[in-house]
Amino acid sequence: MPKRSARVGHLTLTSGKLFLIAGPCVIESSDLCRRVAAHVKKVTERLGIAYVFKASYDKANRTSLTAFRGPGPEEGLEVLSRIREEFAVPVLTDVHSQAEVDAAAPLVDCLQIPAFLCRQTDLVQAAARQGKAVNLKKGQFLAPWDMKNVVDKAAESGAKHILVTERGTSFGYNRLVSDMTGLPVLAGLGRPVVFDATHSVQQPGGLGTATGGNRDMAVLLARAAVASGVDGLFLEVHPDPDKALCDGPNSIALKNLETLLESCLAIQAAL
Repeated sequence: MPKRSARVGHLTLTSGKLFLIAGPCVIESSDLCRRVAAHVKKVTERLGIAYVFKASYDKANRTSLTAFRGPGPEEGLEVLSRIREEFAVPVLTDVHSQAEVDAAAPLVDCLQIPAFLCRQTDLVQAAARQGKAVNLKKGQFLAPWDMKNVVDKAAESGAKHILVTERGTSFGYNRLVSDMTGLPVLAGLGRPVVFDATHSVQQPGGLGTATGGNRDMAVLLARAAVASGVDGLFLEVHPDPDKALCDGPNSIALKNLETLLESCLAIQAAL
C-alpha cells in the first residue's frame, strides 16, 4: 500500500512511523498546557516520535451546563499560540463554526472537525479552504466507509493535508465500541489514520451530569490499534487525571505516557 502522509506545521506525518497527537482535553490554564507540552515533547524526542500538541479552548459538546468548557476562543487561542512558539511544536485544536475557523487558522497548524460535526459540510469546507492540515474525526454514528464522503468534501474544497481519526462507535446507552477492522478501511482512503484511544473509552453521560470513562482500557486499545497498523495515536493526557476539569476518567496520566509509547513502538517494530 502506498505511503500515507500529511504535513502538519513543520512535521510530515507518514504511515509506518508512529506519531502522536496529545495534550489536555481542554485548556485549564496556560501553566497546565506548558507543563504537558514540556513533558510530552521530552518523551517523544527521546523516542523519536513526531509530536503535535492538542487542546480545546471550548468544549461545545458537554453533558450538562455545569460542565467546564474552557476559556473560550480569544484567551484559548493565545495560549495555543504561545505553546506553538515556546516549544516549537505544531498545535491542533477543534473548531465548531466558520467564525471559529477564521479565528483559529492563523494561530494553529491543524484544524480539527469534531466527530459530531463531521457531516457539517459548510464547516468542513471552511476548514479545508484555510490551507492548514485538517483532522477529520469519524462520527460515533458513522461506518468507516462513510468517511470517504467527508474526506472527499475536504479534499475537493482545497485541503491537501488530511488526517482521519477513529474515536469509537456508539454501542447502546453510555457506551462506545472500537472496531479494529475499521482501521484498514479508513487507511484505504489514502490518508494517515489516527486512533483516539482516550475518547474511545468514554462513557458519554455515564456519570449523570458528566461523561465517564475507563482510562485503563485506553492503554489496551492504543496497543491494539498500533498492532492493527494505525499511523498515529491521539491521547488526552494530564498530570493528575482525577483532578482534570474535563474528561478526567478517560485521560492518561503523564507519568504513564512513556511506558505506553515504548510498548507501542515495540509493537510497530514487530510488524
